[in-house]
Amino acid sequence: MKKLFYIIGIVVIIGGLSGCNSKNKPAGAEAASTKAEVEMVQLGDFSFPKDADGWITIFNGRDFNGWRGYNQESVPKKWTIDDGAIKFNGTGAGEAQDADGGDLIFDYKFKNFELSFDWMVAKGSNSGIFILAQEIEGLPIYYSSPEYQILDNDNHPDARLGKDGNRKSASLYDMIPAVPQNAKPFDEWNTGAILCFKGTVVHFQNGEAVVEYHLWTDHWKSMIDNSKFKQGGAHPEAYDLLINCGGPNREGVIGFQDHDDDVWFRNIKVKILD
Repeated sequence: MKKLFYIIGIVVIIGGLSGCNSKNKPAGAEAASTKAEVEMVQLGDFSFPKDADGWITIFNGRDFNGWRGYNQESVPKKWTIDDGAIKFNGTGAGEAQDADGGDLIFDYKFKNFELSFDWMVAKGSNSGIFILAQEIEGLPIYYSSPEYQILDNDNHPDARLGKDGNRKSASLYDMIPAVPQNAKPFDEWNTGAILCFKGTVVHFQNGEAVVEYHLWTDHWKSMIDNSKFKQGGAHPEAYDLLINCGGPNREGVIGFQDHDDDVWFRNIKVKILD
């Protein structure tokens, strides 16, 4: 009987030691280990988390760290946070911006990168996303930047303007139509992405590549020559800025457009490809 108790005691001790090495870790040890694996990246004045695949979350769903108005020092009041998303609160007056409005930018210049985001519009809403934009006093952001169009295709008249649908959602605004045109109706979330690498730019919408173009080429110039931004047109300052978008360093900020319509953006991430 003593021998049996001795064997049982050994088994219990071994089992206890094994449990200490696996299940009986100190409380919070696994969480601390996971937290330690998150890399923080400095972009401008703030740090942002980068995951194992290189995606940097530049909007955390809670505050506007890293963001401000175009040619402004703070975030315009019409931009708010709504259920984890950035929202522009429109009045329906179109591009007639007032003192509480203005375009929103992330305060860091990117060169080669991929931008990923979700977007949603209210009925009849219009907006846009800008890349490689320059801040130029007295000029709007779209004078210096290609625009990924954001639009309610079914209810905003811009969808019927331009050429061959080149003002519908995910199009290179007024230059290249998004094909296929797979946007969801207003009040539904869409996924989007913009890849910019050494002058090649690709627009994605709901999982499909829908636009491709090549900056700083003769073809790029010809597209501008045939757009609303052509030389001698209604926007003369935009011509040279767009041809040389990104400036001498071929880099610029990411921006979201105030078109004075309700629009939402969330899950905003960037992967730097330099």
